[in-house]
Amino acid sequence: MADRATLEDLVRLQGERVRALKQQKASAEQIEEEVAKLLKLKAQLGPDEGKQKFVLKTPKETLTGKYGEDSKLIYDLKDQGGELLSLRYDLTVPFARYLAMNKLTNIKRYHIAKVYRRDNPAMTRGRYREFYQCDFDIAGQFDPMIPDAECLKIMCEILSSLQIGDFLVKVNDRRILDGTFAVCGVPDSKFRTICSSVDKLDKVSWEEVKSEMVGEKGLAPEVADRIGDYVQQHGGVSLVEQLLQDPKLSQNKQALEGLGDLKLLFEYLTLFGIADKISFDLSLARGLDYYTGVIFEAVLLQPPAQAGEEPLGVGSVAAGGRYDGLVGMFDPKGRKVPCVGLSIGVERIFSIVEQRLEALKEKVRTTETQVLVASAQKKLLEERLKLISELWDAGIKAELLYKKNPKLLNQLQYCEEAGIPLVAIIGEQELKDGVIKLRSVASREEVDVRREDLVEEIRRKTSQPLCIC
Repeated sequence: MADRATLEDLVRLQGERVRALKQQKASAEQIEEEVAKLLKLKAQLGPDEGKQKFVLKTPKETLTGKYGEDSKLIYDLKDQGGELLSLRYDLTVPFARYLAMNKLTNIKRYHIAKVYRRDNPAMTRGRYREFYQCDFDIAGQFDPMIPDAECLKIMCEILSSLQIGDFLVKVNDRRILDGTFAVCGVPDSKFRTICSSVDKLDKVSWEEVKSEMVGEKGLAPEVADRIGDYVQQHGGVSLVEQLLQDPKLSQNKQALEGLGDLKLLFEYLTLFGIADKISFDLSLARGLDYYTGVIFEAVLLQPPAQAGEEPLGVGSVAAGGRYDGLVGMFDPKGRKVPCVGLSIGVERIFSIVEQRLEALKEKVRTTETQVLVASAQKKLLEERLKLISELWDAGIKAELLYKKNPKLLNQLQYCEEAGIPLVAIIGEQELKDGVIKLRSVASREEVDVRREDLVEEIRRKTSQPLCIC
């Protein structure tokens, strides 16, 4: 066996080779092969007796081979001692790793956290290199399509409650895609790369996608044409039933399973009352490699330019799908835990809301405060503190300026800038009369309210839903 110094040199050189391959955008298979060699060398190296030992260590190279062609968007970090690390690309792969590490087989959870993409930022469209995602996932062995339908119901509830405009949720199934590729004559080795091309149909024309398939990826033109006949179709459950009778797809086991599940899914979506928001779209591919079944993506729609035209999609705001094999990739014994989940693009939503409010010339509320406690004269800090304490005790969200004698104009301007809807004004005359002057910031209307009735009046005036922020 080589001595330790020699092995350390080999580990360092192999680590450099892996990094070079990743920088060259080598294939995932080649990278995985070299990573396996690196891990084998490190196993031979064994523990360093002079260093601290840890009971548990997060698996390395968690992100390798999970994202297909999107792997080029992963942020790689410089390693120390030959160890390969990356910033997390999404919240799904870390969740799957967590399930495997803790031997969990049944869980429902949501998670809001930052992720990172080595992408070209587009601020106006809410696309950043560092941003937040909100994920919801259901893990466990359940009857077909019930958790999937719940995820779609949740997605529709979220987008409806945000009031960001009309939206459409596209659904498809990876098994239908793979079955379609098979019956059209796509070689098995090209399934994933052709899938990535199809996924661009929401951004570019079929002619451009076909050109990429044939010119860049070596697909025969007649095979691409056969794919085009399928992937340009979209509709509802009637399209599912039509494809179940398709002479080619009906003979493919994978496609038949996917179509059967989609038909069942539409039954559940109808019961949930959201079938009108769902479109079966054969062009939806979702470029991530870990999806195994149903996939979905929500897009916002803009009104048609002319009467009779279909609404246009203005961008994806949420997506997800089923990934039954991902947990098993991290489990030492390969035990699988079926999972389905969705992801909401938080910054994308914020960007759309801000644009909408700007177009309507509305201010974005930066606080949930219902009322500012203000004074009209000097030396009324004690009275302001007494009143705000009463409001806090009653569960009213109230603020005051942290100054002894603030000018009334400054207090009113603060409310306008922060979007606080009401001002409770204390003055010497109000104290004598046992009332509080309650001012609406928007209308500038003022009414005298008896002190004992103030809490109820504030609740009444702020019970109407405010603009989304």
